[in-house]
Amino acid sequence: MQSIGPAQKVSIYIAEGARHHHTDAATAILDFLFRNGVSGATVLKGVAGFGAEHRLHAESIVSISDHLPVKLEFIESSQKVQELLPQLSKMCGTGMIEVQETTIVKAAGSIAT
Repeated sequence: MQSIGPAQKVSIYIAEGARHHHTDAATAILDFLFRNGVSGATVLKGVAGFGAEHRLHAESIVSISDHLPVKLEFIESSQKVQELLPQLSKMCGTGMIEVQETTIVKAAGSIAT
């Protein structure tokens, strides 16, 4: 369980069709985080977006793009984040990783006072 106090929020941005060793990259990253004891992680799928190549990808009724943006987020201690970053960098391929300082004011499972 994550404790209340200083932490880092990691956001990983990849394309929906991104692969890591013949596996869906989002699934591979989520599995990696789970196996390495991360308290929790979320995968969010965008409905539209563009990246470094400035190509707009959008979901529509007529056609479904396989390059829609996918964002994975997790919050952990700075030490844990620094341990995980080298492998995450390899796994996200041409994606982007953002790390932000944050403060946990209520952790999952804790009782508000």
